[in-house]
Amino acid sequence: MTETELMNAGELHYFDDEEINALSYRAQELLEQYNNTAANDEGTRTEILKKLLGRIDGWCAVKPPFRCDYGKFIEIGDGTFLNYDCIILDACKVRIGKHVMIGPRTCIYSATHPIYAPVRTAGYDISKPVTICDNAWLGGNVVVNPGVTIGEGSVIGSGSVVTKDIPANVIAAGNPCRVIREITEEDKNYWETKREQYLNSRENDSYRAE
Repeated sequence: MTETELMNAGELHYFDDEEINALSYRAQELLEQYNNTAANDEGTRTEILKKLLGRIDGWCAVKPPFRCDYGKFIEIGDGTFLNYDCIILDACKVRIGKHVMIGPRTCIYSATHPIYAPVRTAGYDISKPVTICDNAWLGGNVVVNPGVTIGEGSVIGSGSVVTKDIPANVIAAGNPCRVIREITEEDKNYWETKREQYLNSRENDSYRAE
């Protein structure tokens, strides 16, 4: 296996490798272009993202500035939104599902290092994949550590450091991030009612305007 293949497979690899460096340089050039696009130039941003990222399913929005290591190992689902200053270290696969909301200054790390210093300082790295499932919401300044999966529909409170897997449909927060409670039928009813009230008010406003 090449060093890049070892890296992406989550195996120990030597960091200072020609192919790995070339992938990084390419990503940094594309990121420089992306982060300097005009605010209303969505077409150019989309084209750059298609070149940079490993896969985009449908529409997604990534607010600049955005940073990543390689881009090639990032997959983003349809309807997903990444707010300002997101950093993704994608030495391993980083899979972000559909309709995910990621708050500003969130950091997602698949890259890590050997605990034993002589191996670490000799230039060896290791990585673990990260998965953020459909409909999850990560508040601002969240840190997602290597190897973590965040379950579908879960909410991660701002400033949390996620060190372990989070199950589906829960609210979790803290450092280290812990489950606070499940998202319940009561939550569903509350927010469905709020939405219905909003829609009704908009209908009434439209009627008055006429």
